[in-house]
Amino acid sequence: MQNVFVANCHLYKLQWNINRSSNRVAMNEEGRISELPDALLLQILSSLPTENAIATSVLSKRWRSLWTMLPKLKFDCDYNPVIHDDNIDPRVFSENVLKSLALHKAPVFESLHLKFAGEYDCLDVGMWMATAFARGVRRLVLDSFYQEEQTVTLPSVLFGYNDTLEILKLKCAIDLEFPSRVCLKSLRKLCLDQVHFKDEESVCNLFRGCPSLEELVVDRYSNADVATYTIAVPSLLRLTINDLNQEGGYGNGGYVINAPALKYLDISGFNGLGSCLIEKAPELVEAKISYVSDITNENILESLTSAKRLILHLSPLEVKVPTGKIFDQLVFLELCTYEIEWWNLLSIMLGSSPKLQILKLTDVYLREDKKNPDERIWNPPKCVPECLLFHLETFVWIGYECQRGDEKEVAMYILQNARQLKKATISTKRIEMGMLEKLEKRREMLNKLASVLWDSNSCQLVFEST
Repeated sequence: MQNVFVANCHLYKLQWNINRSSNRVAMNEEGRISELPDALLLQILSSLPTENAIATSVLSKRWRSLWTMLPKLKFDCDYNPVIHDDNIDPRVFSENVLKSLALHKAPVFESLHLKFAGEYDCLDVGMWMATAFARGVRRLVLDSFYQEEQTVTLPSVLFGYNDTLEILKLKCAIDLEFPSRVCLKSLRKLCLDQVHFKDEESVCNLFRGCPSLEELVVDRYSNADVATYTIAVPSLLRLTINDLNQEGGYGNGGYVINAPALKYLDISGFNGLGSCLIEKAPELVEAKISYVSDITNENILESLTSAKRLILHLSPLEVKVPTGKIFDQLVFLELCTYEIEWWNLLSIMLGSSPKLQILKLTDVYLREDKKNPDERIWNPPKCVPECLLFHLETFVWIGYECQRGDEKEVAMYILQNARQLKKATISTKRIEMGMLEKLEKRREMLNKLASVLWDSNSCQLVFEST
C-alpha cells in the first residue's frame, strides 16, 4: 500500500508538471513511475477519475493503452480535467464515451458509471448501454440528473436479454417503458432512484424478467408515476422502499409486495396511500418500518410475525395493529418514543413477543418538545408478559426524559419486572452543569430507577448522557 501511495504522489506531481510545461522534471517523474509493474500502475490508475487515467495515455508508449485494461470506468459529463465549463457539448461527451468503450479491452469489465443530463436522447444512451452489454459489463450505473425537466427513455430492446449484468442502478431523469418481455438473467441487485415507469405493466414486466434478483432498493414519489407498484419477485431476499412523497399518494393506489423468500424489509415514508399489502414472508428475519401513516388498507405488522428483529418507528394509531398475533420468533425490538402513543404499541409487542431478549427504546430526535408530555398515560399490561419473566436480558433507552411521567412509568415497570435482565442502559439528554435543578431531579430519578431493579446483584445498570 505504501508503494501505491508513493506512486500516486509521483503521478499527481507528474500531471501537475505537465500542466506547467516543466518538461525536464516531468520526464524525470514519468521515468520513475514507469518502472513499476503494470499491475501496480493499474491499481494507481483505478484511484484516479477515469478522464485523468485516460489522459496518461499521452505520457509515453508505455502508457498509451494502459488505461484500456482498467476494470472500472466512470464518466461524468460535468467533469473536464482541463477547464470547468457548464456548457460542455453533449455530442463531445457522447463521442468520448463511445470512443473510450470501443478502445477498452480489460478481460473483465466490472463496472461502468455514467453521469449525464436528461438532455441526452435515447439513441446516445442506447449506444452506451449496447456497447457496455456487448463487452459483458457486470455493474452498470446510469445517473441522469434533471436538465430543464428533460428526461431520457431507456431503449426497452436492450433489456430483452442479458446474461452478464449483475448490478443495475438507475437514478433520476430516466423513464422506463417495458411493453414486452424483459430478461436480465444474472441481475442480483437493482436500485431504482426516482425513475419513472410509464405504466403498471412496465413495472411488472421488469421485475418478472429478473429471475435471480436478490436485492431491490426503490426510492420514489408515489404520486409521480404508477398508482399501484407491484413487486412480485420469488427470489428476492432484501427489499428497501423509501417513499419520498410526504404529501401522500393517489389515495387509491399503493404497494403490493409478493416476495416469499424475503429476509430483510425496510419501508419508510408511506403516507396517505390507498393500500400496502404484503404477502406472507415466512423467511423474514429483520424488518424496519418507519414514518408510515394513513393507509386505507394495509397489513404491514401482520406480515412481520416471523421476524427475529423489528425496528418500528411508528404510532399504533397510524397502522393496523393485529390482535391475537404472536411474534414468537422475535428476539430484538426497537421502538421510537417520539411517536404518538408509542407506549401502547410497546404493551402490545411485549405481550405478543414471548421470546424477546433485547428491547431498545429510542428518541431519534432527542427533543424536549415532545408531543403532549403531560397528557401521556401508560396503562401497563394486566399480566406481566412472558418475555419479561423469562427472556429479556438487555434493555436500552436512548433519549430518556427524566421529567416525563409516561417514560418514568415504563422504565420502572420494565426494570421491576424483567427478572432475567443482565444489563440496562439508560441514556439521557446532556444537561449543562449550570442547570443545578435539572441535574438534581435527574439524579433523584436515576436513583429511583436503580432502586426498583428486580435483582440488583444480577443486572448491570448503566447511566449515560447523549
